[in-house]
Amino acid sequence: MQKNKKQQAGFTLMEILIVVVILSILAVAVVPQFMDKPDQARIAKAKTDVSSLNTALSIYKMDNFSYPSSSQGLQALVQKPSGTPEAKNWNPNGYIQKLPKDPWGNDYQYLNPGNRAAIDIYSLGQDGQPGGEGIDADIGNW
Repeated sequence: MQKNKKQQAGFTLMEILIVVVILSILAVAVVPQFMDKPDQARIAKAKTDVSSLNTALSIYKMDNFSYPSSSQGLQALVQKPSGTPEAKNWNPNGYIQKLPKDPWGNDYQYLNPGNRAAIDIYSLGQDGQPGGEGIDADIGNW
C-alpha cells in the first residue's frame, strides 16, 4: 500500500495581510461602540444609588415624620442625627449600612429645602461640578 503524501499548505503572506486588514476594519467599526459602555455603566450605577438612597429616606420619613435637614444630610441614614428635626423613632440599626460614593468617588449630595414633600439626592457627575452634559451631567431623583 502506498501512502498518499499530502502537502501541508500554509497561509501566504497576502492571505495573512488580507485577514489583518479585515480585522482592523472590524476593530475600527466595532470598538468605538463599546468604548462608552463603562460611562453608561457608571451613570446606571449612580441612578441606582440615588434610587436606593431615596427609598431609605422614605423609610426614615415614615419612622420620624420628616426627612433629615440638609445639615443632618445623608449621614442620618447611618447614624442617629442630632439637631432639628429630631429623629424620635430613628431605627437603631440605621437605614443603610454605609453611605455609598458615586461611581466617580464623590459623595452624593442631599438637599432638603424645608418642603416636606421635596428632597434632592444627586451626583454631580464625572466632573464633580453642577450642571454639565453627557457624563458630566448631574444625576438625581428629580
